Amino acid sequence: MDNKMPPIVSAQELKALIGKPNCIVIDASYPKGKISYEKEHIVGSLFVDLDKDLADIKSDFKWGGRHPLPSIKNLVKVLNALGISNNSHILIYDRNNGAFASRMWWMMRSIGHETVQVLDGGFDKAKEEGLQMEIGDSVLLPISNYQAQSWGWPLRGLDELSEALGSHTQKVIDVRGAVRYKGEVEPIDTVAGHIPGAVNAPFTENLNADGRFKSVKELQSQYQELLGEVKSKDAIFHCGSGVTACHSILALDIAGFEIPALYVGSWSEWSRNNKPMFTHE
Repeated sequence: MDNKMPPIVSAQELKALIGKPNCIVIDASYPKGKISYEKEHIVGSLFVDLDKDLADIKSDFKWGGRHPLPSIKNLVKVLNALGISNNSHILIYDRNNGAFASRMWWMMRSIGHETVQVLDGGFDKAKEEGLQMEIGDSVLLPISNYQAQSWGWPLRGLDELSEALGSHTQKVIDVRGAVRYKGEVEPIDTVAGHIPGAVNAPFTENLNADGRFKSVKELQSQYQELLGEVKSKDAIFHCGSGVTACHSILALDIAGFEIPALYVGSWSEWSRNNKPMFTHE
């Protein structure tokens, strides 16, 4: 029997866990996360900033895209400042149905932290279910002494992605919305379009109309159809900057698939490095 902790937690399950020893609730809302957090957040939750805490942004996005991963050393500094230890049960939410919370989930699981979950339905579901809220800043926990060595989950870079595009045993998947993939609009990066050979599977399709994840069976069917003969571990997921791709990796984990690779640089890096691009004409 598989005793692995489920990657998502319901609002009612979270309600029962708040205040328990070793349980730490994290608000990972973005882009105006701190403003939203200070206005209202789940009681006791601590804030993490995608730009400052979960990325190491360079002076030019051609070096790793808009949200490169931080070094393990810098991530550990963030975790220690939050009071997160190796035995903490981490519960993460945002205001976008897990689109940003899933990035921290991926990072924690990748460094070997098993007891981490994303709130299914996010902040809105917590409000709907009547979880206690508060304003301002929460009191920080005592500084901890987190130990981590390296990223354990598969990562791919520019060159590896180029090689994968010509392979029959690998599949490159772009989880951005269809209009961005088609190159019809690009609200963030400088060029509209997609990596030639990448297939589109918007991360929003992981969710039901109420913002919660689809059932295990629905996700299994959805991703089996997408992957076809390719094994999930041979797929490479990307998005605009390596953030929402983690949402689809989370969905795959919910469905019981092996973890695929993440191309963190994503379109924001690829489109700035003189690589082949499909652009809308």
